[in-house]
Amino acid sequence: MKAAVLVEPTEFEIRRRSDLSPGPEDVLVAVRDVGICGSDVHYYEHGRIGDYVVEDPLVLGHESAGEVVEVGENIDDLTPGDRVALEPGVPCRRCAHCKRGDYHLCEEVEFMATPPHDGAFAEYVSWPADFAYKLPETVSTTEGALCEPLSVGIHACRRGDVGTGDTVLVAGAGPIGLMTMETAFASGATDVIVTDVVPEKLDFASERGADLTVDVSEMDLETAVAEYTDGVGADVVVEASGAKPSIRLTIDAVRRGGTVVLVGLADEANVPFNVLDIIDNELDVHGSFRYKNTYDAAISLLEDDAVDVEGIVDFKSSLDDIDDAFRRAMQPGVVKGMISFDD
Repeated sequence: MKAAVLVEPTEFEIRRRSDLSPGPEDVLVAVRDVGICGSDVHYYEHGRIGDYVVEDPLVLGHESAGEVVEVGENIDDLTPGDRVALEPGVPCRRCAHCKRGDYHLCEEVEFMATPPHDGAFAEYVSWPADFAYKLPETVSTTEGALCEPLSVGIHACRRGDVGTGDTVLVAGAGPIGLMTMETAFASGATDVIVTDVVPEKLDFASERGADLTVDVSEMDLETAVAEYTDGVGADVVVEASGAKPSIRLTIDAVRRGGTVVLVGLADEANVPFNVLDIIDNELDVHGSFRYKNTYDAAISLLEDDAVDVEGIVDFKSSLDDIDDAFRRAMQPGVVKGMISFDD
């Protein structure tokens, strides 16, 4: 089979690899669509993310969906021809985190495209069947692949307990911010405010339904939110940009008794907060790491047309053009690029 392998920063090679066979509990999937995530781009540019270093040739890509072509001997709920979305993190299933249902916190999780585990920029992937989710007829494999960033938004909104009538501020109009906005509306939020520093992304967020967009390089966020909410502040703030100034501003934009959810990964581990503000305003501050038990919900939202994920895709490229695709994905105004395989 053919795979795109990152051999050096900013250098892919298209290589032939041995054909795969599914294990007893696995399915062999012909990959159809794979999203280019910001983490993929970071590995492409720098060869590492924090302590995760690409030391050997690595296949990137973890937002994927395709068609089952073979099933393991113990699998009876999926059959060849089924189209599936692949949840990219496989936990150990034995540790305390897994046993209490927090499998996304498993310290032994094997996550696609995180060194040393290969991802899905390949013609075929063999994957545990219980992390392969059947897609309804009306849901495309492009949408199936984007269940991954949608899951991040679902988990963030669950962490923030977003509900009916809430005003939600989403910091960052990239894929995660936009998926959080979609999920917030689906969860009952009546107003969503989106911030960014790229005007094209803010215009796009507005076109997709944001009630207010704020260019935080031009406007004071606390003032803008106060004016929009009659001085109250947002009920829930989801920080999805990872920008240090944006993280600090979350405390200023949320209402007293409100909730802050931190999703975006900052370049620096330490970002100062005014602890007195957190205490005096009795704020709930939550981290949100990946997701758990979200793929069924994501697929249901897609089946019901309750969210739009395919609309964030700016372009599709072939596997052979992956270098060009990554260079396009790095452009400031681009939200999402995809690698698509011919049927």
